Amino acid sequence: MNSAQRFVLDVPDSWREVDMSGAAMAEVRADALAQTDDPVARANINDMFRQGRDLLRSARNHGALLATGTVTQYDDGLFMGYAMVFAIRTPDGVELTLPLVAAQMGVESANGKAPKDRKITSAKIPAVGTVTRVTGTETTRVTADIDMQLLCVHTIMPVPGRAREYLVVTCASPNLPLKESVYDLFDAITSTFRFVSAEGKVVSGVR
Repeated sequence: MNSAQRFVLDVPDSWREVDMSGAAMAEVRADALAQTDDPVARANINDMFRQGRDLLRSARNHGALLATGTVTQYDDGLFMGYAMVFAIRTPDGVELTLPLVAAQMGVESANGKAPKDRKITSAKIPAVGTVTRVTGTETTRVTADIDMQLLCVHTIMPVPGRAREYLVVTCASPNLPLKESVYDLFDAITSTFRFVSAEGKVVSGVR
């Protein structure tokens, strides 16, 4: 069987791979500010972009393999969303069980506790199979004095043919009032994930 050499994740056309330096985000922020003279709207835009910069810095520091996202101005407000992929490996002799997932996901928050609305469920990824998913509103400390609340969806993909190796697809957004719509969007994005061989063929994962 062909082994997985890379992964593919499809995102909406309005999303793009994130410039981890933050230069592209600065341009989008300037464009968003130019569209309004309302002081409250401008303050909200600045706050959203500050959170976005902090989130990118945190992702870079944690070794994200991929970061993609969008900052889109709609008539009723600004939407910001991200999708990131991280590689993890469990130690020899350690199985990735639900208790272990519960202990690891969502605990690096400002108060060191898991989010109150956290749920550990399963998800069906067409090209991978049934996998573990963790959702919740996480309060993440990104600097010594800045906390950020994010709607988060973590989906854990076992790497085919590589015991104890996983890719975690993490989707996040600070648009808390849009919770249900955001979770639906993140589910649709994550469902496109697939492992691909060197020959360009999809490599099946768990079933």
